[in-house]
Amino acid sequence: MSNLLDIDELSIAFDEAEPVVRSLSFHVSPGETVALVGESGSGKSISALSILRLLDERHASYPSGQIRFRGENLLKAPPKRLRQIRGREISMIFQEPMTSLNPLHSVEKQIGEALALHKGLRGNQARKRTIELLDLVGIPNPESRLASYPHQLSGGQKQRVMIAMALANEPDLLIADEPTTALDVTVQKQVLELLTGLQKKLGMAILLITHDLSIVRRYADHVVVMEHGSVVEQADTQRLFEQPEHPYTRKLLDAEPPEAPPAYEPHQDHLLNVHELNVRFTLKKSLLGKVLKEFHAVQDATFQLHKGQTLGIVGESGSGKTTIGHALLKLTASTGQFQLDGHELSGLNQKAFRPFRRRIQIVFQDPFGSLSPRMSIADIVREGLEIHDSANADQHDEKVIRALADVGLDPEARHRYPHEFSGGQRQRIAIARALVLQPDLIILDEPTSALDRTVQKQVIELLRDIQTRYGLSYIFISHDLAVVRALSHKLLVLQHGKVVEYGDAVDIFTAPKQRYTRELLNAAFFYQAPREATTTN
Repeated sequence: MSNLLDIDELSIAFDEAEPVVRSLSFHVSPGETVALVGESGSGKSISALSILRLLDERHASYPSGQIRFRGENLLKAPPKRLRQIRGREISMIFQEPMTSLNPLHSVEKQIGEALALHKGLRGNQARKRTIELLDLVGIPNPESRLASYPHQLSGGQKQRVMIAMALANEPDLLIADEPTTALDVTVQKQVLELLTGLQKKLGMAILLITHDLSIVRRYADHVVVMEHGSVVEQADTQRLFEQPEHPYTRKLLDAEPPEAPPAYEPHQDHLLNVHELNVRFTLKKSLLGKVLKEFHAVQDATFQLHKGQTLGIVGESGSGKTTIGHALLKLTASTGQFQLDGHELSGLNQKAFRPFRRRIQIVFQDPFGSLSPRMSIADIVREGLEIHDSANADQHDEKVIRALADVGLDPEARHRYPHEFSGGQRQRIAIARALVLQPDLIILDEPTSALDRTVQKQVIELLRDIQTRYGLSYIFISHDLAVVRALSHKLLVLQHGKVVEYGDAVDIFTAPKQRYTRELLNAAFFYQAPREATTTN
């Protein structure tokens, strides 16, 4: 049988510079799932975008090769023919649904646009088909979502709308670019199971772009491994996982987080005591300021943390994980009690709490967004010292140099700016900023979710090393349970703001008591099992 898609010796360059993708060759058969994998910068997304000629051709060029779809060379196809193919014969799910969906248009209008363009459906016909598509991708009560705008949907719902748009015209090939990166593990599983179910129903092929090899193992038939713009290995999924040939492939496969946290010396005294912590957000007030409606984001959370210990906080989006971290830093108003090293902090105002900010630091999820682009690395790391430390400028500089060295960065780079560093390096800078004040507790809010697995592993090893060296305590907030397992001694499981399970992490990972915890663990580690053998027609 002839292939649906053939990419043959394709090279991609920008502004007449050296090609960033070189001699790329692979094929996709009807009904097959091919995974394109590699670290950030390996050329995966650029290669995928080139299939539909979505790269800016004022700057992008193709020095060599062909992209043949059903034998037709798309690199030579005129614009009119490309518009016929895009969204009808080949569709694409983009990595970030929030930026891919138009914030000014409703769900109905965005899906309806694809139906009108390629199938001529409008009015009641388009509405009926849109409801069918939303129901197909698992959006509950789809009719009520027609008038919704992207900001009114959760991350999983936005991704499902993107899938509905991509499937509106029942394409033969679906390109899925990191379709689950920012999603909770339960939603990840739902989306991927949805795609494979629809694949069987519609008989379409899928090109899956991802850096998560655990997903690849579960869902792909064939794997193409890219490094620095070139294919270093490709093989059937089972053979690649069992007998990888290239050192880079082995490096990717070995990048899974360790399965247990580092040992720690138990301390009798608690560093942190939290008792019945509550956080409420006001949704509606009367004209006189009386609260008419509120959202109870955290409900009676109670937990403890020893010195040198890590508490993992897990749960789906909206469960209250980050809100707890912000409440402990007094960035969000709360009620209840919490003490740090015997000091009652819950009743303190911002001025009285200020000295304790040195002892509790936070590392945010997005290192690029949390680092000022106008400040050098030295200024970013030094800023806390200027507020909380009375030493002179030379001593501050020494502490900055030591903090950067502690996180594995060259202190000579401290006069550079955030945009000059990779994602992993920026996260190290954020950790150095927290570490320079020598805190007792660091709150880590999804610090590895946007990083490749290999970089994730480096950051995990760094955090473990720093904790052992300085006896730090961590609160580690994440939806990635594999990373949580690698760092956490205690585990707190949240659902809708309530603690559903709390205890030793090893006990909960081994034998969870609550149904919700079991669902989270099943979704998180579901991908470790290989995909059942499938046949393609």
